[in-house]
Amino acid sequence: MPIQRLHTNERMSQIVVHQGTVYLAGQVGDDMSAGIEQQTRETLAHIERLLGEAGTDVRHILSVTIYLKDIDADFEGMNAVWDQWLPAGVAPARATLQAKLCEPEILVELSVVAALPA
Repeated sequence: MPIQRLHTNERMSQIVVHQGTVYLAGQVGDDMSAGIEQQTRETLAHIERLLGEAGTDVRHILSVTIYLKDIDADFEGMNAVWDQWLPAGVAPARATLQAKLCEPEILVELSVVAALPA
């Protein structure tokens, strides 16, 4: 089965689809001056859009890795937005960790793996 790559540049693809699985590159929000809640909302909106483009949706997310700049300061705020966004009964496997992100203004980055609907 071929590998499909979308929004590709010389370093990465935003979406990779292979054998019924969708892989998204790490996603961040647009407004880097915003707080954790707004950055999380924007990041989740990007994820929804990319999943839709790949032919799936949030209900088919298998795994999420969440990177926070400051886990002590931002874990609660990020989770408040996450909990409102995620439909009941479809919680993916998830890991959350503190990380030094590529830009100092980025507070949260999410990397997602999802299934295509059967």
